[in-house]
Amino acid sequence: MNVAATSADAVSELYESHHAWLCGWLRKKLGCRHHAADLAHDTFLRIIASRDALCGMREPRAYLTTTAQRLMVDRLRREVIEKTYLAELAIRTGSAPAYPSPEQTLLAVQALEQIAAVLAEVSPRAREAFLRHYLDGQTHGEIAAQLGVSTRMVRKYLVQCLLQCAQAGAA
Repeated sequence: MNVAATSADAVSELYESHHAWLCGWLRKKLGCRHHAADLAHDTFLRIIASRDALCGMREPRAYLTTTAQRLMVDRLRREVIEKTYLAELAIRTGSAPAYPSPEQTLLAVQALEQIAAVLAEVSPRAREAFLRHYLDGQTHGEIAAQLGVSTRMVRKYLVQCLLQCAQAGAA
């Protein structure tokens, strides 16, 4: 039997053994069976895309919940970005005579998605500092106090995020 067939069998077994359980667990977390089914689907897609994911997996439910939790965080980040954009758009359009074109809206959403992808690549503290500063409008001192670091470290976190954004824009 070849490696591809063995891998497909492992995925099939994992899916059959744990899909219903994962959907139930996600339904409790999300409160919506449709969102739970979507996220369960995304979880299995992520596992299939990871070529080494099934090798030596001892705790499949732990692996599934960790993957699903990360996907939930990604979804929440996208929702926050979308809501922030829509709120800003509502403020701007309230004083502006015309609405942005669909192309402008698409470009803005794509830019926000790129920023979200970049933030997924930096450390959790750097991401937190960036979001608190640029979305919540907090000062470096406020962020430092909440994260338990110096203001200099907050500046380093922000520079790290901005450099990652610049590198992603150049690519």
